[in-house]
Amino acid sequence: MANQIPIRENPAGRDYGPTVSGQAWIGGEWRSEGSLGTLERRNPANLMDIVAVAPRCGRAEVDEACARARAALPGWSATPAPRRGAIVGRLAALLRHHKERLARIVTREVGKSRREALGSVQEAIDTAEFFQSEGRRLYGQTVPSELPGKELYTVRRPIGVVGAITAGNFPIAVPSWKLVPALLCGNTAVWKPSDDAPGIATLFARLWEEAGLPHGVLNLVHGAGAGGAGEELVLAVERGQIDKISFTGSTKVGRWIGEISGRALQVPSLELGGKNPLVVMADADPDLAVQGAVWASFGTAGQRCTSAGNIILDRPIAAAFRARFVAETRKLRIGDPTREPDVSYGPMMNERFLEGWLRQRETGLAEGARLLLDGGRVPPQEGLFVAPRIFDGVRIDMRIAQEECFGPTVNLIEVGGLDEALAVANGTPYGLSSAIYTRDPQAALRFRSEIRAGMTSINNSTTGAEAHLPFGGNGWSGNGTRESGIWVLDSYTRWQAVNVDLSDRLQLAQIDQAAVEGTPHDWSAL
Repeated sequence: MANQIPIRENPAGRDYGPTVSGQAWIGGEWRSEGSLGTLERRNPANLMDIVAVAPRCGRAEVDEACARARAALPGWSATPAPRRGAIVGRLAALLRHHKERLARIVTREVGKSRREALGSVQEAIDTAEFFQSEGRRLYGQTVPSELPGKELYTVRRPIGVVGAITAGNFPIAVPSWKLVPALLCGNTAVWKPSDDAPGIATLFARLWEEAGLPHGVLNLVHGAGAGGAGEELVLAVERGQIDKISFTGSTKVGRWIGEISGRALQVPSLELGGKNPLVVMADADPDLAVQGAVWASFGTAGQRCTSAGNIILDRPIAAAFRARFVAETRKLRIGDPTREPDVSYGPMMNERFLEGWLRQRETGLAEGARLLLDGGRVPPQEGLFVAPRIFDGVRIDMRIAQEECFGPTVNLIEVGGLDEALAVANGTPYGLSSAIYTRDPQAALRFRSEIRAGMTSINNSTTGAEAHLPFGGNGWSGNGTRESGIWVLDSYTRWQAVNVDLSDRLQLAQIDQAAVEGTPHDWSAL
């Protein structure tokens, strides 16, 4: 008989569904108790709904999880990569089978609309399906030798024990970006999900178990970042328990992780914040540009690292765009996505993001920006709902144009032509995502070539990613590592050079090469 997913009665009643009993998973054992107590995750659309209760883990659980991951490493790394890929394939099938159930938990736990929650689960499915085949394509290269009777080639080797720390805004998609390729490459892992999403994290780990993942290969610890399991997992790098950290979150925390990893001579994978520019040129399709700008600015209530932060308008069309953009933004429907499946966006994920978003309003006004839409708290009051905010008259040197703000807010900046648009688009320390709307192929080509962002869209939103395309940024947005697609394999493997000499004698490269001599000619007659 299949094991039942542990649940408990929800004080909010049957309207929302049962409370998920979040659990840690360490060495194949499911645990409901944590050394630091328990944490409770409530639905940000209705704070009466307790979506999940999970153990609050600390140093003790992290130490044990790292030890169990280390013990499982030899057996898992020796498992043929196609067999590891087969487990990833079974995971994809299970994700597809439970897609609707998982999406409902995502909606309740972090406030995504039903459409976006389904898309988030689909992204995990796409990732697993893509990397299943990579289990048969972890290719090396054969390299010609300069000496006879020698063979040279390269192979990929796993790095070791990976510590994965993920954010809550994409609570199943982003973990799949890290865990699927890391485990496929033969690493083992300790995963600390966001404390905003312990329920979906537990269910995702249970799907790995159901797919046949050996015990100890993946370990799950819940808890806080600072002062909790997240901080302890990073400090495990200094203790020699973790061989690599993969982190999605703020630039501030990413810098700290980079410092610790650097001292250990490790290269972390850092996917950090963004202040993403969306440029609208005078020749752009106005309907398409407005539609893309609304989605880029306010999808997921602006709680994406790829959300548009600065909309840069070519002056000839600025007034017309401004009017249409405000009008379309007013049409957005805000509400509880568990009750209204067709809302444009749901609540803020947590009080911390809400407070930062509220402070940004005062910062913008103090700098002289004008409010075209004055976003604020909206009913129902039992949820963290806010209306969109649009600042106009913004300059790129203002704080609101430089600092990331996780929430439904965007700045309008006018420029005079492509040169100024590029200067403004490159005028922040971030470099994650970018977009331009134009019908001019030369302008599109120049933007693609000169923008200092890791990702660029032409006539599309700043948001959106596909499982087989590299995802990541530059500057304050990351350290140059990439997630997704074949490029992420370099983050979870080391190259090993192999030198096989079949000549039955010692040969010394560069020393034993015979000199190449030719026949000289007299060129003086020319």
